[in-house]
Amino acid sequence: MIELKNITKSFNGKEVLKNISAVFEQGKINLVIGASGHGKSVLMRTMVGLIRVDKGDILYDNRILDFENYEKLKEIRRDIGMLFQSSALFNSSNVEENVEFPLKMFTNMTKEERLARVNFCLKSVHLENVNKKFPAEISGGMKKRVGIARAIALDIKYLFCDEPNSGLDPITSRVIDELIKEITEKFKITTVINTHDMKTVLDIGENIIFIYKGEKWWNGTNEMVRNTENKELKDFINASLV
Repeated sequence: MIELKNITKSFNGKEVLKNISAVFEQGKINLVIGASGHGKSVLMRTMVGLIRVDKGDILYDNRILDFENYEKLKEIRRDIGMLFQSSALFNSSNVEENVEFPLKMFTNMTKEERLARVNFCLKSVHLENVNKKFPAEISGGMKKRVGIARAIALDIKYLFCDEPNSGLDPITSRVIDELIKEITEKFKITTVINTHDMKTVLDIGENIIFIYKGEKWWNGTNEMVRNTENKELKDFINASLV
């Protein structure tokens, strides 16, 4: 579980995040939604420790994300996996090497142990026998799956996904949604997704936070989204479905 307590952040005197408190639940798909420029990307960056908040606390299973204590900060970051919008694979490395990268960086595993973990992660995202292929040789959907495999390589507790369906066709987008849901439930991960994709929201959103003008404007489930009377949320949904 990740908990935000009264998070505030300003840039050049402009308040971008305004006293946000929220809970992101373990084993569930937690979505952050909202129009561009309303603060959801800044919120995600503060949560993973890329941006320091001005006020408030971020807690990972009751552990405070403390920028002043490098060892504690490193300990939490070790438990975080990231799936980037562009997948961010190393083009000069093959699939196996891409997934192996965090294991080489952050563990003392032997080559045999790393390879076993790589194969386990690739199997978990339904990709087998692609170890030696390079990113240029696989589809966009497969790149996303490799990105997920790399994100979970370190046996993480928290998974952050930034627009995971960006650039994908509708069918592949649904495959990625279901895969993220499957991984979340199987490994009891706290998954946080930043998305504009209303199909994702309606299909797999278990805990949804709507950010409007830097504030947590609404919080609920996908069923509650379908029946919301919140004007700003309804406007966002209608604009997203156009």
